[in-house]
Amino acid sequence: MPKEQSSVKERQRTGLREPRRYKVIIYNDDFTTMEFVVMVLKQIFFKSEAEAERLMLQVHRSGHAVVGVYSYDIAVSKVAKATQLARGAGFPLRLACEPES
Repeated sequence: MPKEQSSVKERQRTGLREPRRYKVIIYNDDFTTMEFVVMVLKQIFFKSEAEAERLMLQVHRSGHAVVGVYSYDIAVSKVAKATQLARGAGFPLRLACEPES
């Protein structure tokens, strides 16, 4: 009798892992108004009024705050949108994205 061959293959390790996440950080400055920062947090980062005000005060008091953690493309896009909005309004608001540790 011939040996039957199985069509089932063993799973091989592919080395796939979860994509790296990036923190979006907003920095304090002496020119951007608190109201504008709250508006950016609500409009671009979809924060509630209360959360936006809490983050704005954290930025004001400590100099910076993490406003979200996203995939690389989304983090870079949000930083670019917020920066463009700030420049259009004449504010030097600074944001950055850094790899999450």
